[in-house]
Amino acid sequence: MTQGITVKNFSEIFATEIIWIEQTEAPVPVEDCDFPLGINLAGAEFSDVYPGIEGTHYGYPSADDFDYFSKKGFSLARFPFRWERIQYTMGGELVSAEVDKMKNVVELAAERGVKIILDMHNYCRYSFDGGKNFTVISNGTQINNKHAGSVWKRLAKEFKEYDNIWGYDIMNEPYGMTNEMPWQTIAQTIIDSIRTVDTETPIIISGNEFSSAVNWVTYSDGLRNLKDPSDKLVFQAHVYFDKNCSGSYAKSYDEEQVTSTTGVDRVTPFVNWLKQYKLNGIVGEYGIPDTDTRYLTTLENLLIYLQNNGVAGCYWAAGSRWGDYSLSVQPTDNYTVDRPQMSVLEKYLCSDIPTEVQEEFYEESTTRPYKTIIDNQIVIVNDGKYLDLLGREFK
Repeated sequence: MTQGITVKNFSEIFATEIIWIEQTEAPVPVEDCDFPLGINLAGAEFSDVYPGIEGTHYGYPSADDFDYFSKKGFSLARFPFRWERIQYTMGGELVSAEVDKMKNVVELAAERGVKIILDMHNYCRYSFDGGKNFTVISNGTQINNKHAGSVWKRLAKEFKEYDNIWGYDIMNEPYGMTNEMPWQTIAQTIIDSIRTVDTETPIIISGNEFSSAVNWVTYSDGLRNLKDPSDKLVFQAHVYFDKNCSGSYAKSYDEEQVTSTTGVDRVTPFVNWLKQYKLNGIVGEYGIPDTDTRYLTTLENLLIYLQNNGVAGCYWAAGSRWGDYSLSVQPTDNYTVDRPQMSVLEKYLCSDIPTEVQEEFYEESTTRPYKTIIDNQIVIVNDGKYLDLLGREFK
């Protein structure tokens, strides 16, 4: 067996610079990981009643949530929220009480070494009547690109001093935009507005038509023409494995025509696009139901592919308001029982990747499991045994 692997070869495989750090019991800070695989902590975007009542219609991630996921090794959390709850009037002041609650979430995360993605979960729409109807951002006077830029400028002023903001996710899953006001125009306005007050924080750009990974080139190719004076754009796709790519999983595994490589197949167009244009990317949503164990293999193959290609990701979803939602990985029994999907997710977190910087190679150790490369394959070494990423003996 090979006794080590050069850092150069490892970096070539992952298409990014990898820094090796020692494993510890505490989660590894996300800045030490080029391709973090995180979690969506949902709840603040819940219901179609706006602004609604906290605790009845929506709720924020708690200290217990961050305790559980940080101890598991998650060092990145995507935090969805609604525009309607943090700004009641277009162009007006932010709702300070809600912004303070958002800041509390960011601070809870920071205390546990977790980075946050602030995700405006609005689909390029806003409800002016409490959730009965939704108005798309257009070139009219009621809601337009300048309003979107204005609210993000205000948010950036509030959050730019926090050092655990991984990025501003400026709009979740735009779809059905008008020809007069396409998503690309709105996104550029938001970028320009944010950069007047914050030149450091990365800006995350979701793809058109629900951020479809498989249809990325068809609907979102033009986004590569966006300009950021700070050169810190991160492009975001979403992927689900059911037949219509929606994540509803209305039918069985077989009826949805899922295979072990469905996730890889669907995300490949997005990843290839990132490579072609030398851009940064994240798959901000992917998730599986707990109804069939075969989904676990499909999920695992996707995570392996993302790590091998240096693309970050966040599982959809967790949060205390999900109940029996089959995609949820919110633990049960007072945070003591893991959901089935966690058995796969926790194998591919940054804290699982031992990475002490070595000039020549990473020496083998039998004290705890670690990952290395043998014959251009990722191999787990555990107590003298060599396993592939699916737990099979490596030969």
